[in-house]
Amino acid sequence: MLTVFKELFVWWNHQTLGTRIYTFFYGNFVGKDEFGNKYFENKKKNKRWVIYNGEIDASKISNDWYSWIHFTKNKIEFRTKTIKHQWQKPHSSNKTGTTESYHPNKKNNEITKKYKPWKS
Repeated sequence: MLTVFKELFVWWNHQTLGTRIYTFFYGNFVGKDEFGNKYFENKKKNKRWVIYNGEIDASKISNDWYSWIHFTKNKIEFRTKTIKHQWQKPHSSNKTGTTESYHPNKKNNEITKKYKPWKS
């Protein structure tokens, strides 16, 4: 029951009811990536979309599928297995707005300011 409620009213978890209906009638399943995201395109092959596994975050799309979903002519997505190099880091979600976000003046998890605020 909770899943149906989320699908009706919450757009940031998986898919909405409209997306489910559109995918059922017009979508052709193309593939699935290592994060569990499912990729679809319509029968005319002019629209492509992704149904995310879990919370929606655009940074969860891998490089191979990113080129496919944006209609970039690239042969990488047609390989059966993606080659991962030793220097490549695993995926991490967007850290903006969290304590783990990047800041150039951040040392020991504290932001050092160039000024001291005035106190009365």
